[in-house]
Amino acid sequence: MAKQPSKMSEVFLEHLRLDMGSAVALVGHPIHVMMVHFPVAFVVATLGADVCYWWSGDPFWQRAGVWAAGVAFWTGVGASIVGTGELLLVRGIRLLEASWSHAIAAMTLVAITAANWGVRLIDPAAVLPHGLALSLLASVMVGFAGWHGGKLVFDHGVGILVSSSRD
Repeated sequence: MAKQPSKMSEVFLEHLRLDMGSAVALVGHPIHVMMVHFPVAFVVATLGADVCYWWSGDPFWQRAGVWAAGVAFWTGVGASIVGTGELLLVRGIRLLEASWSHAIAAMTLVAITAANWGVRLIDPAAVLPHGLALSLLASVMVGFAGWHGGKLVFDHGVGILVSSSRD
């Protein structure tokens, strides 16, 4: 006879045991989870603008890269502030190794985006090769930070519920 599946998944049971619900939420929706899409999109957009500038030489792409890098930086700062709040306020999140890996990767990413934007503001001609190299590095860091963020959500259930102890 086949074994009956349990009514609650292991992830959900761990979530309830450690209280890993979001402490920083808006109308029941975790804010960090909503914000991280913007820096990710603008990091990739910066790389796209750099590749288009390298390929075409059109100054439009250089200007687009400045704006994309700046928005990537500032939205990354905002997402980092909210994510740091979650890390500090929720004990269950602090206990997970992936939380710390994600936080370090995200802080590194914000530092790289700051350097990328700064290079463009100080010396627009430095987009090739320095800006392009920083954009490539930032895109790799997006993958690394996103991998660990995904582990938090899909393996541990972080950010899927608002904490019951903070109602």
